Amino acid sequence: TIMLIVLLLLILKPNYYYYLMDRTYRLFDDNLELFNSMLKDIASAKRYVFVETYRFGIGSIGEKFRNALIKKVREGIRVKVLIDGWGSNSDTSFYTPMIEAGVELRIYRKLKFARTYFAKNHCRNHRKLIIIDNNISYIGSSNLTAYSLNWRELNLRINEPTLTKLFKNSFNDSFRSYDKYSLSKHSYKRNQYYNSWIFLQDVPNPYRQTIKKKYEQMIDSAEKEIIIESPYFLPGYKLRKKLCEAVERGVNVIAIMPYHSDVHLVDIIRRKYLGELHEGGVTLRFFNQGNLHAKCLMIDNDVFSISSANFDYRSFRYQYEVALIGDEQKVLDPLRNHIDITLSNCQEFNYENWKKRSRIEKFFEWI
Repeated sequence: TIMLIVLLLLILKPNYYYYLMDRTYRLFDDNLELFNSMLKDIASAKRYVFVETYRFGIGSIGEKFRNALIKKVREGIRVKVLIDGWGSNSDTSFYTPMIEAGVELRIYRKLKFARTYFAKNHCRNHRKLIIIDNNISYIGSSNLTAYSLNWRELNLRINEPTLTKLFKNSFNDSFRSYDKYSLSKHSYKRNQYYNSWIFLQDVPNPYRQTIKKKYEQMIDSAEKEIIIESPYFLPGYKLRKKLCEAVERGVNVIAIMPYHSDVHLVDIIRRKYLGELHEGGVTLRFFNQGNLHAKCLMIDNDVFSISSANFDYRSFRYQYEVALIGDEQKVLDPLRNHIDITLSNCQEFNYENWKKRSRIEKFFEWI
């Protein structure tokens, strides 16, 4: 009977199989499953719950998390929440019940009207981390909002004390410095290592971009295949060049993005680069079953990155991001399954249509 149940779960939802086999790592690409797991872990917290997210949304999902955190505070559990002032600033009264209950809430940089409006307001805390009781942590792409409930995401639940401690240290550092603006060549965070894991913390820096640099190294090391998933695909010149050079070495390079993302402006901008990448041999695929918001990089089926960072110059240059890089087989197998399912719901890039786009489209791309 047990083997039959396992077989059925493997057929119906492969991620469940890996979860049954090993509870240290679990991959989520469905937000409803993810949120239920997060809420269950929060309900079981005995010491603390720390949440760092770009968007903590008003609505049914935001209310569920708000109520869950209020309940834990009333049980005597310490709760800290760090949100971004751009992603979550629509109605601060939504957070008042949390604050009154005792949740330690901090908002990273509300929008400021000043001479340097665009430069400073581009620096956002885009990280997504949840840390519970020195054991359980979540890292990935999902915001805590009903707005994105049906999006295809990518998040990793980890039940491992040492990795969770790295995330906790990162969160505490962000929580302490939440009100500071930093965009300078001196901004930098050291990479953190545990066994074969690498934990990267990007901070706004026009000259030193940790995640981008690591991705360049990973791309250069590829021998067989590079797969990128990103909702906003705007690689700068150097990354585009390295992807095309990988193709010249005989590497199969696949870039997956949504057919229509939730930010139409990005879809317009990215068209400028698609022809160049296609001509360079990069395979472009467009997810057409809703919005793809997953952010990952996989090299040769051997090494992966799960991140909050989009594959674009704005994330790498201006935003606080995190990425977890590893070669753990218990993550690689379900991640490959996730990618294969994503690809099965994609359409190819139409190069002939791209060449026929109108002058007005080209003008806006140029702008």
